[in-house]
Amino acid sequence: MPIPEDVTGDEIDKDVRQELQSLPKTLADDVARNLVMVARLIDEDPEGAYGYSRVALRLASRVAAVREAAGFAAYANQKYGEALAEFRAARRMTGSVDLWPVMADCERGLGRPEKALDMAGAPEVNKLDKAGQVEMRLVAAGARRDLGQLDAAIVTLQSPELASNSVQPWTARLRYAYADALLAVGREGEAREWFAKAVEADRDGSTDASDRLAELDGVEFVDALDETETEGESEKQGEGTGAEDAPKAASEEDGDDD
Repeated sequence: MPIPEDVTGDEIDKDVRQELQSLPKTLADDVARNLVMVARLIDEDPEGAYGYSRVALRLASRVAAVREAAGFAAYANQKYGEALAEFRAARRMTGSVDLWPVMADCERGLGRPEKALDMAGAPEVNKLDKAGQVEMRLVAAGARRDLGQLDAAIVTLQSPELASNSVQPWTARLRYAYADALLAVGREGEAREWFAKAVEADRDGSTDASDRLAELDGVEFVDALDETETEGESEKQGEGTGAEDAPKAASEEDGDDD
């Protein structure tokens, strides 16, 4: 697959670059450039990212960072079985538990929420950092909702991280999930409050909390193009009405003079 000339491979994380040092330099550079393209495209063009990840995987399947990137690219394309296989491979190579939450979410994607809940209660969770534990809580709450256990999902999300006033990278998503869970059981007032809190914490627009909040407030968004067209039609109609009314108004004035 073509790679833009401005992509050198030096853009990748230094830890990944260190992993690639086990490869011949030319091969390492090729793999690095493909990994850069995966990272660049995964949000806007997940299919393109997946294509580059397959190239990297073909070149260096024994590098954990490559398996992890392939996993995330497959995950972004809802290829959950493939993603899970890649994440498991990466975990075997590194021994790290960092991928545990996304692996559990793959189980959800495969229609196995019970398995995701089992993973949420596994010892590996205690080895996660704070961000990973919050992510695991989000996955567990999602699994509860998959099973129709809506109240349990709400309880799962209730945590010190949710109650904290400090804003962390996970805060907006955690508040959003809690608001959505509340709304699912009809607690609209509380849901509105938590969507508003999610908006306050969502500094990079990672959620659509502002839209959900506006929806609860009954605000309707009008497409700018449609609005412009409507205004143009109104002006034309207004011009026509004025031209027709002018003679009538003059005639009425003449009649009053008589």
